[in-house]
Amino acid sequence: MPVFLLTDDLVFPPPHLASEEGLLAVGGDLSVKRLLLAYRQGIFPWYSSGEPLLWWSPDPRFVLYPQALKVSKSMKQVFKKQQFSITFDTCFSDVVTACRRILRPGQSSTWITQPMVAAYCRLHRAGFAHSVEVWDTQTGQLAGGLYGVALGGHFYGESMFSHQSNASKAGFIVLVKQLQTWGFTLIDCQLHTQHLESLGAKNIPRSHFLQLLKENRQTQTLRGNWQLELTPQQLSFL
Repeated sequence: MPVFLLTDDLVFPPPHLASEEGLLAVGGDLSVKRLLLAYRQGIFPWYSSGEPLLWWSPDPRFVLYPQALKVSKSMKQVFKKQQFSITFDTCFSDVVTACRRILRPGQSSTWITQPMVAAYCRLHRAGFAHSVEVWDTQTGQLAGGLYGVALGGHFYGESMFSHQSNASKAGFIVLVKQLQTWGFTLIDCQLHTQHLESLGAKNIPRSHFLQLLKENRQTQTLRGNWQLELTPQQLSFL
């Protein structure tokens, strides 16, 4: 399959034309309008510093249906110990920056470039990108978190980080449960990881994923600052 070169026009080639690895296009920009258009079509940016802007639509797609979430006995014990409190959208840029700085096995650089940080902060100010912050109740410090994009009834996860054991997992579990309460039907995890598989995520064919995106276009987006705070006592009942 060819890799398409984007122009200034706000248009993407059909996602099913992506390469076997999932690479669809190169170029374009990280404007709010282009990012929203990409997510609505099952496309996301992913590139390293020094590379051109690359756009992907992998097949299969790794997703989690909120009702399929698995919470292990060990994680239930973590919540009962009341070692975390969790907020939404209180320090978005700090979460993205922490995701950028975290060292990941097998990676010598990060795909969260400075332009990506700026782009997702713009999405956050526009009310589409959201963060989950996990706080250590003993120190008051940020122990972990994650961020992503919400459109309709879908949440498109981008990255997570942990400075403390189980912190990002706790944040993800709380996010999924809250999204289920709000009526969300799908969480896009993009690519397979054992970490998310243990929480209930699975691969689905891209064709099925794209059909779900079409159906999601009729769902209203919960736009704006989510401003949610969950105390350790509230989390202990999870």
